[in-house]
Amino acid sequence: MQHSTVLALAGLLCFPLSALAADDTSGNVLTVGAGVAAGSPYAGDDSIRAMPIVVLDYSMANGFFASTMRGLGYGGQAGPFSYSVALGYRGERDDHRRKGLRGLAGSDYLKGMGKVEGNASALLNLSYSPLPGVQLSVASDIPLTHRENGATVQFGASGQVYSRKDSRGVPQDSISLGLQAGWGEKKYLQTMYGVTQAQAARTAFRQYTPKGGFYEAQASVSWEHRIDARWSLNSVLGVERRLGDAANSPIVQRKHAPMGAVYATYSY
Repeated sequence: MQHSTVLALAGLLCFPLSALAADDTSGNVLTVGAGVAAGSPYAGDDSIRAMPIVVLDYSMANGFFASTMRGLGYGGQAGPFSYSVALGYRGERDDHRRKGLRGLAGSDYLKGMGKVEGNASALLNLSYSPLPGVQLSVASDIPLTHRENGATVQFGASGQVYSRKDSRGVPQDSISLGLQAGWGEKKYLQTMYGVTQAQAARTAFRQYTPKGGFYEAQASVSWEHRIDARWSLNSVLGVERRLGDAANSPIVQRKHAPMGAVYATYSY
């Protein structure tokens, strides 16, 4: 999962970001959108909650962007390679249930665990497209503040399995499959899945000290429908699984969890 976007929910879902790019890439593009998403309140929770989502993405012709999905940064392309460097935000986690737009970041099940503070992050992304519609990617999330939260690396692969164009040759529908695996350093797994001696004394959880390594895998299918050159309707459905020491954490109530979202965007 990506935990470093300005929009906390983007850390729970593999959103298809193709909707954030207009057909005309010669100028600046502003994309706005809204919808609803469902996911676990925290990684490992056994409940699913729904909440509204908001998309704001401003992409400039010179490569700079400001986005609730991608952070604030710069990106470009060189042949089959694309890259971006951005400043983002990894949302906090509370030990009690939260409501509203911040609802997917806490649970009463964690009472006594204390709050995991949010942090500013450096987001580095590199993608390679060996074939049209196929993309391999690696992305890192490096905390700049609250460095005890630890860094993560995401490895991803996606491929378009269906595409339909109208009579003018303009893309209208596309379906893609995606796979992703998350690796975290020891500090990250300790923060998100570990239980310190002090936390164990305040809760019913046993003390737990995980090692660094792969902590989750994710599979998703996404559908994008272009209503016209500006309007798009997007949906995502997927499942994630805890791996390794993360799966064995005493705060993880279940290893598998579904996730999904439906949202519309408008670009101009």
